[in-house]
Amino acid sequence: MALALSPFSYKIERRLETAVHIKGAESEKVDQELAQRFQSPYAHRLVLVISGIPEPDSAQGADALSFLTSSLRSVPGVSGAISSVDWPDPLFTGTNGGALIIVGLDPHDESVEALVPKLRAKADWMEGQLRSQYPNIKLEITGETPLNFDLRKVSADDVNHAEERAMPVTLLLLLLAFGSLVAALLPLGIGMLSISMALGAAALLAHYLHLSILVQNLATMLGLGLGIDYGLLMVSRFREALAEGYPPGCAADIAAVQAGRTLIISATTVAIGFSALLTVPISELRSIGIAGLLVTVWSVMLCTFILPWVLGLLGHRINAARVPLPVKRFKTADSLCAASERWARWGGIVTRRPWTALLIAGIPLLILAFQARRISPGLPEHGSLPAAADSVKALHTLRGMGRSGIVESLRVVLELPTQSQPLSQAGWLAVSRLTKSFQSDPRAEEVLSLPTLTGMSDTADAVTDVPEALRKSFLSTDGQATLIELMPKANLSPNDQIQWVREVRSSDVAAITGVPGTVLRVGGIPALNADYDAVVKERMPKVILGVVLGSLLALLIGLRSLFAAVKAILLNLLSVGAAFGALVLVFQEGYGSKLFGLDQPTGAVFPIVLILSFAIVFGLSMDYEVFLVARVLEERRRGLSESSAVIEGLARTAGLITSAAAIMIAVFTAFTLGSFLVVQMLGFTLAVAVLIDATVVRMIVGPALLQLAGDWNWWPLGLHGVPVTCEKQVIP
Repeated sequence: MALALSPFSYKIERRLETAVHIKGAESEKVDQELAQRFQSPYAHRLVLVISGIPEPDSAQGADALSFLTSSLRSVPGVSGAISSVDWPDPLFTGTNGGALIIVGLDPHDESVEALVPKLRAKADWMEGQLRSQYPNIKLEITGETPLNFDLRKVSADDVNHAEERAMPVTLLLLLLAFGSLVAALLPLGIGMLSISMALGAAALLAHYLHLSILVQNLATMLGLGLGIDYGLLMVSRFREALAEGYPPGCAADIAAVQAGRTLIISATTVAIGFSALLTVPISELRSIGIAGLLVTVWSVMLCTFILPWVLGLLGHRINAARVPLPVKRFKTADSLCAASERWARWGGIVTRRPWTALLIAGIPLLILAFQARRISPGLPEHGSLPAAADSVKALHTLRGMGRSGIVESLRVVLELPTQSQPLSQAGWLAVSRLTKSFQSDPRAEEVLSLPTLTGMSDTADAVTDVPEALRKSFLSTDGQATLIELMPKANLSPNDQIQWVREVRSSDVAAITGVPGTVLRVGGIPALNADYDAVVKERMPKVILGVVLGSLLALLIGLRSLFAAVKAILLNLLSVGAAFGALVLVFQEGYGSKLFGLDQPTGAVFPIVLILSFAIVFGLSMDYEVFLVARVLEERRRGLSESSAVIEGLARTAGLITSAAAIMIAVFTAFTLGSFLVVQMLGFTLAVAVLIDATVVRMIVGPALLQLAGDWNWWPLGLHGVPVTCEKQVIP
């Protein structure tokens, strides 16, 4: 399967989508309507932003615009280009100078994004043609399609750079953990192979499903984290068994049974989190759910099907190519999890004074988690788009011209009853009334509709003077519906735009138009954002409940203990809450945000980050709880008392947990250094959650609770199990 899938991972970003699809959403229906029912040449469009030419109403400016529009129309896939030369409207001229051309896109068999490089090359050519005449000319391209194209490129670049940053650090940490190059390369190989297989499978699924570009980021991030984590557990358990004198075959069996059972329980809780994302009807979240499931499944299969066999073949050669370490960290050098005197002493301190340890560690965590109550889901007002992207720079130029509303417009489709079609007298009056109502809204920079195109004519007769391309854009082919575009003012924040969408949708359109049975639907980028926000807020409680209950069931089956399962759930909720509190302080409120390239606080947190972080962090945090509890349970089954089992379990897993966590943190931190804000927020949240979980929660709070609960930890059936046994080999 690895050999079959891995080749498909090459250039997977070409198969993934940047556009968001929300199943059944109103914004999605409007987009389809404009393309199919209206057959508008400007259903898909971009904006050419022009600086450095004479005023458009001058002869020289008009000549330059005519050259630009005619050149754009000659590009295959361009369905139209319109400027102030074609239709005299202030919309095409900036408030502070400059001009713009709206370009319609119809790529036929290609994706609409495939036209962006062609149009940028054409813009460079046109700029060169006019530079001798206008030395300061500058042509930029922006709009929903170019923004999506650039987000795809930024995402791919961020993945490559994150891998370049994470790989050397990960290998170094593995070398420090194992002291052997052979042992270090095995978990790294598992991580890389699981990424390749997941991306290969995603590339095949992309033929049948809408898969988001975030698949690439998440599959890489989680593949490095989970694959290496699980490989680390298996290799360290094998080396421990070898160091205790078991022959290679038996040591591989012990690793496969004990570590294999642990990672399957852990992977099940991770998979439950990703499965919950599949219930959300948003292509991005479903894509990440699929990517997470693929990475988890491949990591488990590689660690349980292939790795034990490889370990058995390697035997004592697992310790080959030793790397000299400055400090001898473990009592038994051949095992990562060998009982460390340092961790044993630490375990003795925690078990002797569990209440003190619980209060000292728990109170700061609760204070940090309490900050999460101030979290503000929404679109950040600053830094939500990568500033270095060409389309983002052009959008800022357009915003400076006071015309960014063209990109961020509300596209309102007004559906009138059969007897009151838009071009009838009653229908025309209805559309005019709604247009005037929108024009009176202080948030509107400009309103475009059939009446405004005719100068607010009293009758529909003047429509014949409107160019056919514009007429098709604003009137459906069946003559039953019309489009009204609301251009928001440049200073209107994304969250204010979302609120405007909600107000328009909830308005009594029949009362405003005076025509009973009239309905409207709102599309465009603000409407998509509003639908996204509504779906996430509606589904998040269900996702949280599903993840918690599913994880509880998996732990009950795996550990056969009610208290251990409930305790794991509560500790995970604490880790997630503390991570959300840190997210609020750093990104939303700006304490230390400059470390991540932000000039000011974001003021809000992407809704997707909250639902994703919960689903992912809950599973990842469970890893270390399962590692610790499973090992303590194993020692109890061997006959140790609760205190001795906690000390022994902590001593044997603390090095593993800290090494695995250090690798996870290194991987997630590498993604926080990119330029994609949503991925930065996600990487930060995951890194903080793992840091808190692997240190304070698992090294202090967890052992203290195990000590306090005593035998109740394993009620009702936890202690009913037999450890794997095997004859030891006498090594001279």
